[in-house]
Amino acid sequence: QVQLVDPGGGLVQAGGSLRLSCAASGRTFTNYAIGWFRQAPGKEREFVGAISWSSDTTNYAAPVKGRFTISKDNAKNTVYLQMNSLKSEDTAVYYCATGNAWYIGPDTKRYGSWGQGTQVIVSS
Repeated sequence: QVQLVDPGGGLVQAGGSLRLSCAASGRTFTNYAIGWFRQAPGKEREFVGAISWSSDTTNYAAPVKGRFTISKDNAKNTVYLQMNSLKSEDTAVYYCATGNAWYIGPDTKRYGSWGQGTQVIVSS
């Protein structure tokens, strides 16, 4: 089970920053990859980025590359999504999910455990 702990979502002006957090409940992220996804109203869930816990390898979707950064804190067993230079099109519900350790791609079916999601609203 994964959950968003102090998820960090909310309302921010365009150009601003937010940080989302994702922690595991009752287990560690060892041997998993953690993906971030988002879903805007009326749209399908889309890949934002992912990190392999063991290798620290990351992968980002083109729309967020250079603006968003995924990192992790081993001691806190937590993954972060730092979102900078936010745009109105980043408005969505954001989810974290765990998947196979070596898969950091966009296929939602490869991720088995999902957090409850947190709303991010970027006002222009």
